[in-house]
Amino acid sequence: MTPSDPNTKIIEPEQVTPSFKEAFLFWLKLGWISFGGPAGQIAIMHQELVDRRKWISNDRFLHALNYCMLLPGPEAQQLATYIGWLLHKTRGGITAGVLFVLPSVFILFALSFIYITFGSLPWVAAIFSGLKAAVLAIVLAAVIKIGKKSLKNNLLIAIAAISFLVTYFLKFPFPALILSVGIIGIVGSQFFPNLFLPGKKPDGTSFSVERTTAHDSAYPSLSRTAMLLAVFIALWGIPFLGLHYLLPESIFATEALFFTKAAFLTFGGAYSLLGYIAQAGVEQYGWLTSLQMMDGLGLAETTPGPLIMVVQFVGFLAGFNHPTNFGPFLGSVTGSLVATYFTFLPSFLFIFLGAPYIERLAGNSKMSAALATITPAVVGVVFNLGVWFGTHVLLPAEGFSWFSAIVATISFSLMQFYKVGIISIIGGAGSAGLFWYLVCL
Repeated sequence: MTPSDPNTKIIEPEQVTPSFKEAFLFWLKLGWISFGGPAGQIAIMHQELVDRRKWISNDRFLHALNYCMLLPGPEAQQLATYIGWLLHKTRGGITAGVLFVLPSVFILFALSFIYITFGSLPWVAAIFSGLKAAVLAIVLAAVIKIGKKSLKNNLLIAIAAISFLVTYFLKFPFPALILSVGIIGIVGSQFFPNLFLPGKKPDGTSFSVERTTAHDSAYPSLSRTAMLLAVFIALWGIPFLGLHYLLPESIFATEALFFTKAAFLTFGGAYSLLGYIAQAGVEQYGWLTSLQMMDGLGLAETTPGPLIMVVQFVGFLAGFNHPTNFGPFLGSVTGSLVATYFTFLPSFLFIFLGAPYIERLAGNSKMSAALATITPAVVGVVFNLGVWFGTHVLLPAEGFSWFSAIVATISFSLMQFYKVGIISIIGGAGSAGLFWYLVCL
């Protein structure tokens, strides 16, 4: 589609265009408050970017999210990279993607060091028990907001409900689900356009299509694709060859290969990737024990950033337990950095390579038909992640958690009815967890 397409009326949306400094400060803050795995992080971004700051429209947000849900790797980090790219092109995407992960690199390394040195700390766990409850409320509020804007008729509501049921109970793969409903949307729109294209005029033309800076300036081309692939090969190959030839007796080159393969081959988001990493790290390579893997997952769940940051914990223990000539501390630092770098590097390639093509399809009638059904499916998938997360928060091994239920209910009410900001909610919930531990336990 081009701006001259006769079936498309381009309307500049009433949105705020942030400066790069404003965006930088937001992505930095997001890296410190993005708790709750992909569901919580997507919810926070939607509330902050769409509802509060109005830097991006709901349709554009969902357009980017639909693409990221199809990719292997951490969809929330990829979504941040995509939106950063939309706002400020390549430097914006790099900034958003890196800052989304960077705070959790420092936090998880510190917690990993504390864990291996002193064991787990009850007061830290208490703070994060409050944070988890707040994230549960944030996810529920986001599902309601996205659902109200995208579930425009009973058919789309049914698609969202079925998507939740098949992913939660039948473990239907996310990419297969999204591909299936996309095909249903394209075919169904040919026979029932009013059902599958609720955002269209009676004659089939679009009400509006956004124009974004990144969309107008980053046209997909063969030369651009070749340049991106060359840059990626260099960014991947130089560190790998350095690890392989300069540290031939170490495990770090093996780490690099393993986490690269995981980033490319594992679909379905962080939850599907965790099983693969846990099995290989424990059984195939012997980098850590199964108990340590479970503890690492707990640490990753209670820190900001992608849940897949557990790879850093795996890399930490791999380097700590097999340091070669480095010593445990330097080995753990190297292992952490190798695991993180080679896991997240492909995500930037997926966004910078694919996003221009996805943006060129914005407003295309067949793409609109596919997205009309994909977006409700995404609502169902996010609700599935929220239920999965909520089950772990409200129903831990020791039984129903009344504390978590109360904090989640209060947090949801404050956001939904009194419009209290996320920072206040997260800070208050963490403080409530610490108070509960110090006074009531």
